[in-house]
Amino acid sequence: MKITPSTRRLLQLQNLVFVIALLALVGLLAWLTTRYSYQADWTSSGRNSLSIDSRQLLDQMPEAVHITAFARDTEGLRSHIRDLVGRYQRYKPDIQLQFVNPDADPERVRELGITMDGELLVAYQGRSEKLQSLGEQALTNSLLRITRQEQRRVAFLSGHGERNPLGEANHDFGNFGVFLQQKGIELGTLNLAETARIPGDINLLVIADAATRLLPGEVRLIRGYLDQGGNLLWLVEPGDLVGLEPLAEALGIEVLPGTIVDASTQLFGIDNPAFALIPDYPMHPLTRDISSLTLFPQAAALEVSAPEGWLAEPVLTTLNRSWTEIGPMDGSVRFDEDSDERLGPLDIGFAFTRPQSGRDGDGEEEAGEQRVVVIGDSDFLSNSFLGNGGNIDLGLNLINWLNHDDRLVTITARTVGDSNLELSATDQVIIGFGFLFVLPLLLLGSGLGIWWKRRNR
Repeated sequence: MKITPSTRRLLQLQNLVFVIALLALVGLLAWLTTRYSYQADWTSSGRNSLSIDSRQLLDQMPEAVHITAFARDTEGLRSHIRDLVGRYQRYKPDIQLQFVNPDADPERVRELGITMDGELLVAYQGRSEKLQSLGEQALTNSLLRITRQEQRRVAFLSGHGERNPLGEANHDFGNFGVFLQQKGIELGTLNLAETARIPGDINLLVIADAATRLLPGEVRLIRGYLDQGGNLLWLVEPGDLVGLEPLAEALGIEVLPGTIVDASTQLFGIDNPAFALIPDYPMHPLTRDISSLTLFPQAAALEVSAPEGWLAEPVLTTLNRSWTEIGPMDGSVRFDEDSDERLGPLDIGFAFTRPQSGRDGDGEEEAGEQRVVVIGDSDFLSNSFLGNGGNIDLGLNLINWLNHDDRLVTITARTVGDSNLELSATDQVIIGFGFLFVLPLLLLGSGLGIWWKRRNR
C-alpha cells in the first residue's frame, strides 16, 4: 500500500480518535466506580462472605444498624474492623460504621464503660450492646440479642434490704440495671408484703441478698413460684439464710459456714484476702464465652445435692489456694485443718435446670426448661465491683440465660483449603535446586543466545 500525504493524515486522525475514545472510556469507567461497586468472593470456602445464618438475621432487620468502633488510629486494627463490618454492609447497605478514638473522647468512653481498644458499640432500634470479640459469630449474636422483640420482665425482690436494681449506693445494682435496660429488659421491684402475689407475666425473679428475715407467707409464695416453673436468680451471702431455708431445701443447697479466702489475690495486687478469684470456666452456656477473670468479694461456698428431677451443674469454682475462713479476718489469716473450714477448690455458683411442660398461645402442649442459678455472692454485681474483670459479662450472661435468650447462632469456621502446601523432602530439593540453579542458568543461556544471534546478523 502506497503511503500518500492524505493517507498519512487519515491514519493520524484515526490514531487521535482512538486515543480520545480510549481516554473517554477510561474516564467513564472511573466515574462508574464512584457510583457503583461490585465485589465477588472467589475463595473456594467463601470465607470472605457472610454465612446463611447472618444473612437471614439481616433480612429480619428493616431499619439501619449503627456500629461505633472505639479504636485508636492504628491501621491494622481499624482495617480489621472495616473488613468485618464490610461483609455486613455489602449485604445490608444501611449499616453505618463510625470510628472514635478513645484517647480523644475519654469522657464518652468512661460513660459507656468502654474498656478495650477496638471495642464495638452496636445499636439498633434504641437498643445497644458492647462487643469486644471481633468475629462474625460474635457480631451476629450481638445483633440477634438487640433485635429481640419480646419484652423481658425481671422483678427484684424488695422490702428486706435487698440490692436495689436502680440504686446509686455502692452496694446497689444501679449500673447493672442501666445495662439491662439498654438491652430492652424491663426492670421492677416486687414487695410481697404489698402485693401478696408474684405476677405471672414476669420472666425472672431475682433475690439479691435479703438482709432481714422474710415472713413465712412470703417464703411460701416464692416456693410456689419455683414449684410452678418460675426462673430464679438467688444471690446469697455468708451467714443466715433469713428465712429462705425452705427454698434452699427445695434445691438441695447447703451454704457452708465461713467466708471464702483466696491466697492468690496477692498475685493480682489485691490486699484483701476475702476475694474469690475465678479465672477458668466450664463449657456451659453461662460461662463459655467469658475469658476474663471474675472477682467475688465476701463470697460463700455452696454444696448441692440436687433433688430428683433437677440437674445441678457447678459454673463458678475457685482456685486450689482458697478455703472457707470461719474465724475473724484480722491479722494473719490461714487455713485451720482442725476446724470445719473447707479447702478449695470450692463451688460458689450452680446452674439448675429441669424439664417442664406447658402450653403455647394456641393451646398446644410444648416442652420447656426451668432455670435457676444460685451464687454465693451478690457484691460482684454491685456498683463498686461491677467493672472488675468479667463481672459485667457474667451478669449479662446470667440474665440472658435465665430469660431463655441463649438461642445464639453457631457459625461454623470456614476452613481454608488452599492455605497449606505439603511437600516431600525430594520435592523440596527439586524445587530449591530449580530456583537456585536451573532457572538462573536458563535465563542466562537465553540471554546469551539472543545476544549471539543479534551479533551475527
